[in-house]
This record gives sequence, structure tokens and C-alpha cells, in this order.
Amino acid sequence: MLIKINQLLDKISEYLAHRKGLLPLLGVVLILVNLLLQFSPVSGWFIEYNLLLHIGIILAILGIMIAWAL
Repeated sequence: MLIKINQLLDKISEYLAHRKGLLPLLGVVLILVNLLLQFSPVSGWFIEYNLLLHIGIILAILGIMIAWAL
């Protein structure tokens, strides 16, 4: 089990090493989608709790930290 997790992490880190701006870019896209959803006529818990905003911020910060480390 641990060997599979290590192999998965190796593959992910190798993939992200060549695409350092991918995670922050995805985070910004999620934040912008959340902004657009705030002005839509549709409402619900997904929009009310700003789920995409929180996921986007976490993803962007993690992406910057990973890019800095790689």
C-alpha cells in the first residue's frame, strides 16, 4: 500500500515539476468561477458557502508552495 502511494506521489511531483503554474492557475480559475456564480440567479449551499472560493484559495497557495519547492 505504501509503495503505491509513493509511486503515485512520485508521478504527481514529476508531472507538476514541469507545470509549475498549473495549480495556482486552477485556483484562480475556481475563484473566478465562484465570483461569476455569486451573480447568477441560482442559489444553494454550494454558492452560499463559497465552496469554490475556499478550494481555489487552498489550491493556489498549495500550488505556489509546491512550485517554490520544486
